[in-house]
This record gives sequence, C-alpha cells and structure tokens, in this order.
Amino acid sequence: MSFDLQEYLQSRKEVIDQALEQYLPPAERYPEKIHQAVRYSVFSGGKRLRPILLLASYELFKPDFHPALPFACALEMIHTYSLIHDDLPAMDDDDFRRGKPTSHKVFGEAIAILAGDALQTEAFSLMAREGLKSGIEPERVLRAIFELGESAGLNGMVSGQVMDLEKQGREYNLEELEFIHRHKTGALIRASVKIGGILAGAGEEDLTALSEFGERIGLAFQIMDDVLDLKGDERLGKPLGSDLKKEKATYPALLGLNKSEGQAKKLVAEAVKFLERFGEQGEVLCSLARFLVEREY
Repeated sequence: MSFDLQEYLQSRKEVIDQALEQYLPPAERYPEKIHQAVRYSVFSGGKRLRPILLLASYELFKPDFHPALPFACALEMIHTYSLIHDDLPAMDDDDFRRGKPTSHKVFGEAIAILAGDALQTEAFSLMAREGLKSGIEPERVLRAIFELGESAGLNGMVSGQVMDLEKQGREYNLEELEFIHRHKTGALIRASVKIGGILAGAGEEDLTALSEFGERIGLAFQIMDDVLDLKGDERLGKPLGSDLKKEKATYPALLGLNKSEGQAKKLVAEAVKFLERFGEQGEVLCSLARFLVEREY
C-alpha cells in the first residue's frame, strides 16, 4: 500500500484534535483557570503520535477506527499530564515545551500540578464512560484500561521517570539507560500499539507481535529524541543541548551520536519484521516506525 505519510499524519491529528475538543470541558467552565490550564497543554501543538499509533493498530483488524477514538484521546491525556509534571521545577525544570512557555510558567506550579492530575484521572473516566458506549466488548475495554494503567504507572512511565531523576548528573551504564528509556517513554508507545489491537479483538499471537513492535519503536523514539536534542532544529520547541546541560542520562552521552542513530535504526528494522505477518495491512505502522527515526523534530 502506498500513501502520503504527511497527509495521513495531518488528517489523523485533525480527527484526534476534534475528538479532544469534544471530550474536554470548555475553557469557560467554572472554575475557569483549571480548564484553561488543561486545554493550554493539550492543544499546544503535539504531533499526536501515540494516539495515531493506536488508531493505526486498530485499523489492522477493523476498517472504522472511530470506536477506538476515546482511547486514543485518553492516551494523549496521559501523555500530556506526564509532560506537564516533567516540566515542573521539582522534575526537569523546563521553561518551554513545543516552543511555548510551560504550564507552570503560565499558570503557576499549583495549577500545573492539578492540570496534570486532572488529565490523568479524566483519561480513565473517558475510557470507562465512552468505551462502554462504543460497541466494543466490555472485556476488551477493561483490558485496554488495564494496559494503559500498567504502562503509565509503577510498572512503566513513573519508574522510568524516577530512574531518570536518580541518574541525572551521576554515572550510569547501558542497562540502566535502557531501563529509563523503555519505561519513561517506551512503555506508553508500546501500550498505544497494543491497545489498538486489544480493542479490535486481535488474537494473542498478533498482540505479542504488536507488543514486540511497540517495544522496539518506543526505545528507538527516545534514542532519537536524545539525538535531536543535540542536532535537531528550532521546531523541537526547546533549546538544543538542554539534556547535555542538565547532565541527563542519554544515548549520545554514553555511546556517541553515530552509534545512537545506528541503534535507533536497528531497532526499527527489527520492529517492522514483527509486522510481516500482517502483509500490506501493516504498511502504515511500518511507515510510522520509519518516520520516528527519520524525523527532524
């Protein structure tokens, strides 16, 4: 199957943004400040890669992705909450995100914390509320909710963030670095691919293949984020070299730029092999995987 990837990404982003607009309360709702803060971060220009991956995975098995939209939006809410909290002075202490002042710089630390809290809880409320209206079997809805909870919590993103903080300015080895990246970033990307399959009723062998695919592209994505921190462009929305200045644990700092890029490409090559079982239907996911290591921001 041949298609225009940029057109695909833009069209899916528009669909997801429209759904988020529908699911989130309006900025005018009382108390206005918290709703403004939530919307400020959600609609700050993200690429929506994680929800797009979820929808693409769902479409491997079902032609109409709309029943999976609430879950795609919930995934983006979880991702956005994590960014709000990561940017806080107690964490990464970032002043800019996607070229705009971070939430705590605009609304203050307390409201930024609450905006992250609100998005996290709203995500699970949305999946339960809309998922049961979607026509998807309740067992699949429950399994999808569990999968997202596992990837975002102690067994995934939270543990990765803890180790990221622990190793900042300290020595670390490749095993520790891989743990950080697989959990802090990779877990949510793996979940996005797997959840799409779960919701569509994929069999266990197909889900295993999707999970292996997601595991590899999740790690590749974060390696390339490390690389782009040193050689990206202004579209990154943050100063180049910020990870280096903060002495964060990164692949380029440990292995160098060339080896890091090579590792990301190797992971994507491994990942797409797991999609061979799907034939031409897997081409969209393959293209998305390659985009992760070819992107410039």
